[in-house]
Amino acid sequence: MSVYEGIMKGLGEALEHAEGKRAFRTVRVSSKEIEPLSTYTPEMIKQIRSRQEMTQVTFAEFLGVSPKTVEAWEVGRNRPNGPACRILAMLQQDPKLPEKYGFIKTT
Repeated sequence: MSVYEGIMKGLGEALEHAEGKRAFRTVRVSSKEIEPLSTYTPEMIKQIRSRQEMTQVTFAEFLGVSPKTVEAWEVGRNRPNGPACRILAMLQQDPKLPEKYGFIKTT
C-alpha cells in the first residue's frame, strides 16, 4: 500500500466513524494533573543550596550541571528550567532527599 493509499484509507475510516457507520475501540487512560514548574529567584536557589550545606561546586555536581550554571542562577544571569526546577522543588519539600536516595553520603 502506498502512502497515498494509506492516508486515503484512514480518511475513509474516519469519515465512516463520523457518520456512525464504523465503531472504533476506545481506550480509557487515567488523567493525571502535573504541577506546573516553579520558578526560582537567585535568593531561593541560594537558600535551597544552603539548607543542603553544599558549596556551589557540590550542588552543581549533585544537579548534574556545571558550577558556572549554579553561579549564574544565584546571581540572576540565568534561571533553572526543566528537570533542575523539579529537583529544586523536591529539595524544598524534602531537604533529606539526597541522603534518602543515596545520592550523598555524609561522613
